[in-house]
Amino acid sequence: MMDALIRSLIDGLLLGFVYGIAAMGLTLIWGVMNVINLSHGSLIALGMFSVYYLFVGLGIHPYIALVLTAVLGLIFGVIIYFIAVHRVINAPELSTLLATYSVNMMILGIGTAIFTTTPRNIPLDLGSIQFGETVVTMTRLIAAVISVGVAVGLFLFLKYTRPGRYIRAVTDNRDAAEIVGVPSAQVLALTFGLGTLLAAVSGGLIATFFPFTILSGETYELKSFVIGVLGGLGNPVGSLFGGLILGLIEGLVPMAMPTTWTPVLEFVLFVLILLVAPNGLFGGEE
Repeated sequence: MMDALIRSLIDGLLLGFVYGIAAMGLTLIWGVMNVINLSHGSLIALGMFSVYYLFVGLGIHPYIALVLTAVLGLIFGVIIYFIAVHRVINAPELSTLLATYSVNMMILGIGTAIFTTTPRNIPLDLGSIQFGETVVTMTRLIAAVISVGVAVGLFLFLKYTRPGRYIRAVTDNRDAAEIVGVPSAQVLALTFGLGTLLAAVSGGLIATFFPFTILSGETYELKSFVIGVLGGLGNPVGSLFGGLILGLIEGLVPMAMPTTWTPVLEFVLFVLILLVAPNGLFGGEE
């Protein structure tokens, strides 16, 4: 019993890191742009298919394909921003909500026509390693390590690079940033691109151990919202910790009750956090 509990905890934590970077993409866009990106789930799904086809179709190893997927995600995010979001960025929030929802529906419609809804999986088996009586799947362990690396990379980028400082300046006060010469349109496009990059990378990692369809991203989008509220919307670092909390829940719940109760408990927690700590457990955007 104790061995099973430890394994569930470890599996949940490893999965939580991947959930965390998915939520970081959502909360980064919200924190900088005040845009709730309802295309987030479909972008996660595109990341899954990107890694899948680069691996199955071109023979590129999934973890190398993940780098290409990140670049494609960044470029695609910038394109989406200028086509769908830029014109309504200063409009009421409902306008950006509808704009990203429209993008979501177009991706799902085109994706369903091209990929159908037949489940795919990436045939990647790297074995497992054993710590005492606990067995850890290598794909999950590598995904967690990559997720931590991506999170650290984002933190360093935002803190120590000029574009990162521009992003933080626009987050604090867009008008003041523009007055001192910060190109806010390019900064917002970069932010949306980074959010899309994070979504695509998380999708690619999830695809290495779970089957998926073009509709799979919706589940992870909902999880990203729960994590965002847990960690504090607008707080990317908080999202990583929120992902760990959600991962622990998903690891522990099946030990006590059917897995069908997992989403129920996640959304109960979602509502409780909104009621008790609207800014999240780690503080969100003020």
